[in-house]
Amino acid sequence: MYICINNYQIYFYNMTKNEGYALMEALVTKFEQNIDAYKNISFNETETRNEFIDPFWEALGWDMQNKAQNSPTYKEVQVEKTQKTEGKNKKPDYAFRGNLYQNTFFYVEAKKPSVNLKHDIAPLLQVKNYGWQGKLKISVVMDFEEFVVVNTTKAPRKNDTLKNCTHQYFTFKDYLTKFDFFWNTFGKEAVNKGSIENYTKNIQETSAKESVDVNFLNTLENWRKYLATDIAQKNKELQDYELNTLVQQTIDRIIFLKITEDRNIEIPNQLLETTKKGNIYQNLLELFFDADTRYNSGLFNFKKNNIAQNAKIDNKILKNILKELYEGNEDEEFLAYPYDFSIIPVEILGYAYEQFLGNVIVIDQKGTAIITQKAEVRKAGGVYYTPVEVVRYIVQETIGKKISGKIPNEILDITCLDPSCGSGSFLL
Repeated sequence: MYICINNYQIYFYNMTKNEGYALMEALVTKFEQNIDAYKNISFNETETRNEFIDPFWEALGWDMQNKAQNSPTYKEVQVEKTQKTEGKNKKPDYAFRGNLYQNTFFYVEAKKPSVNLKHDIAPLLQVKNYGWQGKLKISVVMDFEEFVVVNTTKAPRKNDTLKNCTHQYFTFKDYLTKFDFFWNTFGKEAVNKGSIENYTKNIQETSAKESVDVNFLNTLENWRKYLATDIAQKNKELQDYELNTLVQQTIDRIIFLKITEDRNIEIPNQLLETTKKGNIYQNLLELFFDADTRYNSGLFNFKKNNIAQNAKIDNKILKNILKELYEGNEDEEFLAYPYDFSIIPVEILGYAYEQFLGNVIVIDQKGTAIITQKAEVRKAGGVYYTPVEVVRYIVQETIGKKISGKIPNEILDITCLDPSCGSGSFLL
């Protein structure tokens, strides 16, 4: 297979280093010869991706067009093709996953050359948020003219500067003189051998309290307090266990539907639409009933438990929760970015929920909700989440061997015992 750039004909499938250099040289020459045209505001991002950014990564050995014909789950580069909303992507433009596929090594956000990445911090904060939510150390924002490696170990702050966001900065003139660096650090073969881990080993890890899993857990706990206090005041007939069940179910159902929205399974913003008019909780119940007809899950089973149908919850409480879910939490220090459940790894959600499920609501004499650890959790010394590496190994050595070489119809009758009774990490 060949690509032609300004009369350069270059073979780039299963790229060798020499072929990669030749393609990169052609791209740099093309850009330099017409730089004024490419930096014109009319040269858009889609053109930049097609003409420069995709070929740039192909020069480093990545299969950007999925020529290997892998299924979507096993593409080595996940490319986001959706349109931008108000100048912002809802998801990173590219997720580079290599041979591990579902393990993302870094994100890449594309911009057009008229964007000045050395002076405009907004694109860096955008990719910093993606990387932080994805629990990554670095990610990249580039417009081909510039290539910025962003430190993504910490959540985006209001006082962030270009300097503390930028881990390393390059221009297109560095692509040839430092080609060995790019090939040995960001090239597909190098990445699959651990180059990103080596490149980021000196980047200091974020403090535990600032990690996305702890941040998400704190958000859940705040929501639980708001809901529990309001529900206890408006539904005095509820017993403690009924109050805990109702609060837990409401949060679980909202989070589940938001995850399906973020992963393009459900219509975007349908939860947010419930806040536009009428009784928000009744509007949510309609979504929950509808979900019960489509998902084989006890989560929306109202026949088993009908507490939710007769409950009353204040509009303001639910509106604040849903607004935060879609717009992020206003904070004096941190920027308000919403959680994106298409980016946050499932093990992060699992860890947060494991901790979340280890607590229980107690209403004090003033009617205020207090969150405390369950007695059995206190006795055990806390909640422990099975590391994802251990989960994958166990599944690979059990179910993996059991279904090896079988087609889907041959595995339908296999029954598995899930040893995880908390967040379902083995099932996931």
